[in-house]
Formats: sequence, structure tokens, C-alpha cells
Amino acid sequence: MDSVFKALADPARRTLLDSLRDTDGQTLQQLQGQLDMTRFGVMKHLSVLEEAGLITTKKVGRFKHHYLNAVPLQQAIDRWIEPLLVKPVARAVLDLKSQLEGETAMSKPDFVMQTYIKTTQDRLWDALSDEANVAHYHFMASHATRDGDKTVMYLPDGTPLMSNVLLHSDPKSRIECTFEPHWEGGGDPSRVVYLIEPEGDFVRLTVEHYDLTFPVVPGEGVADGWNRWSAGLKTWLETGADAHFGSAAMAEG
Repeated sequence: MDSVFKALADPARRTLLDSLRDTDGQTLQQLQGQLDMTRFGVMKHLSVLEEAGLITTKKVGRFKHHYLNAVPLQQAIDRWIEPLLVKPVARAVLDLKSQLEGETAMSKPDFVMQTYIKTTQDRLWDALSDEANVAHYHFMASHATRDGDKTVMYLPDGTPLMSNVLLHSDPKSRIECTFEPHWEGGGDPSRVVYLIEPEGDFVRLTVEHYDLTFPVVPGEGVADGWNRWSAGLKTWLETGADAHFGSAAMAEG
């Protein structure tokens, strides 16, 4: 947790985070224009933010793209606001360097999120690949069904919430599927990649969302949904208790 607060203490680093909040996925050259300092100086600030887990990166060709990662900030907030629901966790050095295949390796994700979960690689894989587990952690869906490679998630009243079709998987390490929302204003179908990487007693989960047809706004829409989804998944796997981090508005709906 200390590394997060140390990173936030510098106004230059806060400026970089503000810039990524407004436009995620910027390169070093784009971010350098936000500060009156050398390229090396900006690189040093980005390195501190990356080590604190406040940004993640993905290299596409010659360019390295930087993404705001809200998970450490949410964990810091939850440590004091909801201490009975979320265990205090400080994770650093969130470095996205996974080598993907095909089109995904050459395209830039529109949203990237990482978190560390104290579980096993097998349990996380089962949580993501078995539709029966959706009921334990999803912030809106009460259950899901599968027909072949297609999974459909449903609201408590039986209305379809969204569906996905499995495109490719590497057992216990990578899942790629479509992301097809059925709610009004959910946007066109897009694509999601889940990357699972064991690290000692923890497993690092990275979510990459591609082909979105609308801007990603931190704390809203798809970004907020992924944060709630990951919080439920992490809490369920670490405590064994079902966790549904839906807002009051979602519960009323």
C-alpha cells in the first residue's frame, strides 16, 4: 500500500494518471506532451506508477501503451470503507508482458485491468470457464447457461444480460471470447482476453477488452463493471463466500 501512496504524492505522476483517465492506452510520446520534462524523466515517473500497480502496459509493435489500473486505488478505499467485505491487499509491480497470438498480439486493447488473487491456477480457471460459478461472484447475473461454446448470463428475472462465444483457449492460462451485451446501450459485440499467471501463493489475472465502440471512462460503464466483477471474483475465491458488488441502483433495477 505504501508504494501506491508514494506514487500518488508526486504532482507529475498525478498528471500522468489524469491524462490516462481521460485517454487510456497512450504511448510514452503522447504522455511526454503532458509534462515539461525530458523523455527520461517521464519514463522514470511511469516506472514508479507501474511498480505501484497504478498503470499497466502492453507493447504493440514498437510502441508501449499505458493503461490506468484502478484496482489498487479501489483496494485502498475498500480497506477503510468496507473492511468487513474486502481484505486489505497491497500488490505491486503489475507488469503486463504476456505474449498473445494472432490478431490480438498486433492490436491495442481498449481496456486493461489486472488483479492478484490468493488462489490456485486451477480454481481461477474453473471460476472463469464453468458457467455454474457465475452465480457466486457476478455483480448482476444470477445464473448462466451454456450451449456448446456459447454462454448466456441472466438477470434474476430471467432476462438475458449478455452472452459470449469461446474463440480460443489455452488450458489454465488464457481464454479469448466474444463480449455481447444484451442490455440497452451496451454497444456492439467486442472481444475479451483473460490471462492467468501463477505467482507463488497468488495468481495474476489480466483482463484485456478489445474492439469497444465507445470510449472507456474510468469509474463508469464497462470500466466500473469490470471492477465490480473482479471484486466479486476475488472475494469469492479468497473467502469462499458469495460476493456481488452491485450498486444500489442495480439492486433496485
